[in-house]
Amino acid sequence: MAAANTVSSLLPSSAAPLPLAGRVALVTGGSRGIGREISSQLAALGARVVINYASNSGKADELVAELASRGHQSVAVRADVSDPDAVRALFDRAEEAFGSPPHIVVACAGIMDPKYPALADTAVEDFDATFAVNTRGKFLVCREAARRIPPHSGGRIVTFSSSIVGTLVPGYAAYTATNAAVEAMTRILAKEVAAKGVTANVVAPGPVRTELFLAGKDEAFLKRVEEASMGRIAETTDVAPVVAFLASDAAAWVNGQVIRVNGGFV
Repeated sequence: MAAANTVSSLLPSSAAPLPLAGRVALVTGGSRGIGREISSQLAALGARVVINYASNSGKADELVAELASRGHQSVAVRADVSDPDAVRALFDRAEEAFGSPPHIVVACAGIMDPKYPALADTAVEDFDATFAVNTRGKFLVCREAARRIPPHSGGRIVTFSSSIVGTLVPGYAAYTATNAAVEAMTRILAKEVAAKGVTANVVAPGPVRTELFLAGKDEAFLKRVEEASMGRIAETTDVAPVVAFLASDAAAWVNGQVIRVNGGFV
């Protein structure tokens, strides 16, 4: 209910235009998990949404159809965010679809090793794969966003990290390192794009009930997480409204921040 109220508070009266009307939003990893909820909420606020996905076209097409049934415009685009050419093509496709470069870019795509190995047991191949998506992918998306978002157009860049950067849980060395790098990179980017009227911020959720988080975890672990964070594990609807706020004009003076959305999980 709280998440729904947050989005509702951003919605204008029926006589006024929607807060993100006329803007194009691009969400990487936008067809599943937190990214799916972000795509849906940005669309509800009036943005035309480019939903990037890596492999599951069914989920992406399903979301496009769902949004269309509610009168929202969106398009699904497959792209490997770790590939520079694919990222450029993703932005090109966004402009072709809606006649404008993206104004809002949310870099949400990420992966995690469900084996949760100690650093000593982490394979180089798994380390490289995690950095390829979580860090290199966000770098490439942010670089393209910084080049293409029109100046003084309500431009917003939102990257995703994780509250695990603060909790430093054993078994997450590579994953935590990827996110720490993203936080540093985004805070520097915020200073570099500020003169164009563009903001760049990080959203760093704690445990959220998604396929990514639940993979490889048993009930005992989940119970400990619930006890550490207000008695429950977060839902995607707890996180997406924070992105919706950062994408709005209300957040024009929020820049270079890392926002930990974790229910006090420490």
